[in-house]
Amino acid sequence: MRTPGIFIFGMVLAPCGWILELTSTVAPAWRTISNIPGESSDLVLQQGLWDICRTYTSSRDIQCKQQDTQYFSAQIIQIARGLMLSSLILNIIAIGVAAVGVRCWTESPHWTVAGIGGLLIFISGVLTIIPVAWYTHIMTSIFSASTDVRVGYCLVLGFIGGIMEVLGGLVMSIGLCRRCGGRKRDERPRAFAVKSTRDPSPPHRVTVPSISSSISISSSSSVPPSSL
Repeated sequence: MRTPGIFIFGMVLAPCGWILELTSTVAPAWRTISNIPGESSDLVLQQGLWDICRTYTSSRDIQCKQQDTQYFSAQIIQIARGLMLSSLILNIIAIGVAAVGVRCWTESPHWTVAGIGGLLIFISGVLTIIPVAWYTHIMTSIFSASTDVRVGYCLVLGFIGGIMEVLGGLVMSIGLCRRCGGRKRDERPRAFAVKSTRDPSPPHRVTVPSISSSISISSSSSVPPSSL
């Protein structure tokens, strides 16, 4: 039996979304700050969840491991770290569960297990979109040394990865709808066919009177008895 298209769709989008989420989590580019007072005009400050880097547009030199206590102590940074890590871990577990449910090496997939895996992938995508959207909304209100604050590429990658997981997980969750009353829809005709072959109804026998017998009986009854 071929693997259903909804499972192929989900199993492709989930790992791709996980890679984008991982890049968004570890890369220091959630926002970029330029035109910092008292600094060089070509200085661009890239701030992420775990690291801050100083880059220069003229020489392209990069200096990471910069310290900023006020930035890292912001509430959104702490919450975003927890949610992004939870999303990465949950996505790995969800892909494993979905892979067991798809079971490309067997005759038919396990729709319920694959649907649960898709549901976990969907939740993982939601856990990514929440901190990314929240950070984007309050990005300018987080402590910054300049008013020239722009969106970093990590937010874009986070949005794309989260949406890919939401779509892939949502499509795979359709597998849960394949169970109606604890029975697969595609197994119902097969069950009826087996039942009809194993328990055939006995044929009805109809007794038809013999025409020749009726004629002989009527003829013998019509002949008068011989006189003695």
